[in-house]
Amino acid sequence: MLSVKIDNRLFSFEAGTTILELLQNNAIKIPAVCHDSRLSSSSVCRSCLVKVNGDSHWQPSCSTLLMDRMVIETTSPEIEDYRKGILAMMAKEYPQSAVKKNPDKEFHYWLNHYGIKGEVSIKTKRHKDISHPYIQVDLAQCIKCERCIKICDELQGQFVWHMSKRGDQEQIVSDSKGLFNKSSCVSCGACADTCPTGAIEDKNVIQFGIAEKTTRSVCAYCGVGCEINVETKNEKIIGIHPVMESPVSKGHLCVKGRYAWNYNYAEDRIKHPMIRRNGKWEEVSWNEALAFCSEKFKEISALYGPDSIAIIGSARATNEENYLIQKFARAVIGTNNVENCARVCHQPTAKAMSMMLGTGAATNSYDDIEKAKTILISGSNTTKSHPIVGARIKQAVLNGANLIVIDPRKIELAKYTKYHLQLKAGTNIPLFNAMANVIIAEGLFDEKFIGNRVEGWEVFKKFISFWTPERASKICKVPEQLIREAAHLYATESPSMCFHGLGLTEHTQGTESVMALVNLALITGNIGKSGSGVNPLRGQNNVQGAAVMGCEPGSYTGLASVKKERERFERLWSTNLPDKKGLTLPEMIDTAALGNLKAMWIVGFDVYFTMPDSSHTEKAFSNLDLLIVQDMFLTETAKRFANVFLPVASSFEKEGTFMNSERRIQRIRKVIPAPEEVKSDWEIVCALAEKMGKKELFNYTSAEEIWNEIRQAWKAVHGITYQRIQNNGLQWPCPDENHPGTEILHEKSFPIGDKANLAPIDFVPTLEQTSELYPFTLVTGRELYHFNSGTMTYRTANKEIHSSDFLHIHPDDANFIKMKEGEKVKISSKYGTAFLKVKMDDSVRKGECFTTFSNTEVFINKITGPFRDNYVQTPEYKITAVRIEKIKQHLNS
Repeated sequence: MLSVKIDNRLFSFEAGTTILELLQNNAIKIPAVCHDSRLSSSSVCRSCLVKVNGDSHWQPSCSTLLMDRMVIETTSPEIEDYRKGILAMMAKEYPQSAVKKNPDKEFHYWLNHYGIKGEVSIKTKRHKDISHPYIQVDLAQCIKCERCIKICDELQGQFVWHMSKRGDQEQIVSDSKGLFNKSSCVSCGACADTCPTGAIEDKNVIQFGIAEKTTRSVCAYCGVGCEINVETKNEKIIGIHPVMESPVSKGHLCVKGRYAWNYNYAEDRIKHPMIRRNGKWEEVSWNEALAFCSEKFKEISALYGPDSIAIIGSARATNEENYLIQKFARAVIGTNNVENCARVCHQPTAKAMSMMLGTGAATNSYDDIEKAKTILISGSNTTKSHPIVGARIKQAVLNGANLIVIDPRKIELAKYTKYHLQLKAGTNIPLFNAMANVIIAEGLFDEKFIGNRVEGWEVFKKFISFWTPERASKICKVPEQLIREAAHLYATESPSMCFHGLGLTEHTQGTESVMALVNLALITGNIGKSGSGVNPLRGQNNVQGAAVMGCEPGSYTGLASVKKERERFERLWSTNLPDKKGLTLPEMIDTAALGNLKAMWIVGFDVYFTMPDSSHTEKAFSNLDLLIVQDMFLTETAKRFANVFLPVASSFEKEGTFMNSERRIQRIRKVIPAPEEVKSDWEIVCALAEKMGKKELFNYTSAEEIWNEIRQAWKAVHGITYQRIQNNGLQWPCPDENHPGTEILHEKSFPIGDKANLAPIDFVPTLEQTSELYPFTLVTGRELYHFNSGTMTYRTANKEIHSSDFLHIHPDDANFIKMKEGEKVKISSKYGTAFLKVKMDDSVRKGECFTTFSNTEVFINKITGPFRDNYVQTPEYKITAVRIEKIKQHLNS
C-alpha cells in the first residue's frame, strides 16, 4: 500500500494520483484556480503550490504525482502568505461588487477566505457582451486563468478562446475578435462551467441566482444519455450542469442538454385533457376524456375487430411507460399493432445486427472511443447529431487516433480525418464491399478470428472478389486509391471502431448497408474486443428502450419473438394474447389510407410531420374514426387530425429509466412537479386500462414497480435494480444483482451461436433517381441546435441561434441557377413542394443538396418520397430527386 503524510496526517493512494487529487478526495481545500479535473494540468496560477519533503522549491500540487512516503506540507505560514500574494495580484482591479454578489464562485471564495479586496480602475471597465442568448461575457472579471481556453480545446475541441496580446495588454478573446455570438462557439457552455469568476457566465445564473436543490437525471434529447445535474429554485428549473463523474459524458453537455429546457414552461403547453367537438377543442376532466377514449375503443373493436386499432409508443417516454403501452395494446385491446419511431430510423440496424450477430444493439461502449486506434464513421454528422460522442471522437483523433469519415458531405469531423470518402448518396454498399475486397485481396483479414468465429467465409470470398475498388468507384464516385487506403487503415491499425447513423439506414437498402458494415468488422476481427465493434448512434433519448420494451409488432419485451414466446407472456401477464401478425408504422399508414384501420393512439411522436410523403399520411389520418394524441404540445398531427388530446409530464416531472445507445439503463428523476392536470404516460395508460375493465393487469403504484415486472419479463436486465443505478447506470446484459453489466458484447460467442454469418450483399440502386425535371438529389439530416420535429427546441432560445431549416447547396450549383445566399427558393419533388432559404455550402457534393427537417413551417416531408427499406420498411429519407427554382416576384400594379 502506497502512503504519504500530509500536514502530519497519513493517507494511502494509488499510483498515478496527483497531490491535488488526493487533497480533494479527502476534502482538504487549497486554492487551485486554474485547475479543472477534466483538463490537463497547466500550473498557470501557482496558487496550489505545496512543500514536498521539506524542499525549498515548492511544487504545483495539480501536476505533481504522489510518490510513496512523500511528506507534504500545505498550510505553512510561508505558503499561506505566498498564496495570499498570488491571489491579491490576480484580484488587482477586480470588481469587488462581483465578489459580494456571488461569494460562492471559486475565485471569490478564496478572496474572502484570505480577506482580499480588489478595486476597479477606469481603464479596466469594459462593456458586458450579452450578444449570446445563453452566455454573458464580462472580461472585467477575467483573471487569465486560461481554463476557458483549455476546456474549449480539450473537452469540446472547438478552439474558440485565445489569449491575445502580451504583458499588461494580455486578454482572453473569442475567435470572432468581436461579439461572442459571432464566434465559432457551439454553445456547449463548458467555458461558463469552468470559469472560476463570472467572466463567462450562464445568463440563467445571473437571472435566477443560487439554486436551492440539485437533482441528478438524464438529458431529454438524443440517445447518448448524458447525465445532468438539474438545479431548481421555488420548484422551477433554473439551470442544468453536467455530472462530472458521468461515464457517458465525462462532465460535458451540448447546447440542447444544457440550455434547451425552457420548453417545460412554454405558453402553449397543454395542461388539460381536451376533446375536439364540432371542430373546436374543449377542455374536459380526465374522467370524461378517458371515458370517451374507452367507449370509442370498445365500439371500434366491436365493429371492426381489435386489429382495426393501432398504438404508437414514444422514444421520449420511459422504459416503464413503453412497456405498459405495448402491454396495453396486447392485453387490453388485443392487437399486436404497436410501434415506435425506431421504425423510421434505426430499425434497419436492429434487424441487420440481430440477423448477423444475434443482438440488435451496440456492441461496445463509449469508453472504447479512447481505446480505438482507428474510428470509422458512416452516415453520421456526429458533432451535430450526437455532440458529446462527436467531441470525444474529435479529442481521440487529436490525441493520435485515426479517423475515416464516409459521408456525402464534408462534415466537421472530415477536417480531422485521415480519409474522407465523400461518396454519392446511397452508395454505401458498393463502398463497403470494395473495402472488403481490398482487405481480402491484400491478406489483411484476421484469419484466426474468421476460423473460430465466422461462417460463410468461402462463399463470401468468392462473392466479394467481383467488388473491386475500380467497380465501386464508378458507382460511389470515390477514387479507387482512396478506397484502398481507407480499407488498409481500418484493417491494419486496429482495434477499429465503427459508428453509424441514419445516413446508413434510411435507404431502400438500409438494413443491407448495416450488414455490409458488419462484414468489415467480422473479417478483420473487430468484434468482441475493446476499442472495436459496430455501434449505432440512436436518435432520441429512449428510442432504443421503446423498441426493446416491445413497442414493435413482432417482439415483446427484451426482443422476445411474438411467434415463439406468446405463451410465456400469457403466463406472466395472466391473460390471453393475440397471435395475429401486427402492423408496422408504414403499414398502419397504408392500412388507414385504405380505410381499414379505424383508430390510433399516438404517444409522444408527431407522426404526420415525421413520415415521408405527407400527402399519403394526411389521407390515412383523415380516414380514422378516432385519433388520440398524448403529448406536451399540440403537434402537427394533433392540430390537423386528433379527436382527443391527453397532456403529459416531461422527463423532468416523473420517475423512470431511459436506455441509451450503449445499452445503459439510467435513472431519470422527478425534478419539478408537473402542472396540476398533467399526468405521466404510465399513469394515463393505467387509468385507461381501468376504464376498459383491466385494472387487475395495470394495478401499478410507481415506476419502480413497473421496472421490477420488466426484470421478470427480460432476464438480461434482471440484475438491474433502481438501487444499483442511482448513479451511472448499468449496461445489459446484467442477469443478476452481482453482475457488473456488460461493456462489450460477443467477446467469446454470439447469441446465435459460436459463429456469426457473413452476408454477401449486392447493390440495387434506389428507384428514386434524378432526371432532367428533377436534377438534384436532396439529402436530409440533423442540426446541432434543433431536435427532430422541433417540438422542444423551437420553444427555447435555440431558435435565436438557428432560426429555421435551410437548403444547403454547392456554390457552383447555386451560381448556375442564379441563386444568392439567403434567398428563398421553391424546392419540388414528384410528391410535393417546400420553400427554404439558400445557404451556400461547399461541403455538399455538386448535384446534391441538404436540409434539416425540424421546422414545421418548412415541413420538408411534404417532398420526401414513398420508398422503403426492403426488410423493415424504414422510409428512404436520404434520397429524393428534386428541382430547385427561384420564386417569381410579382410586381404590384
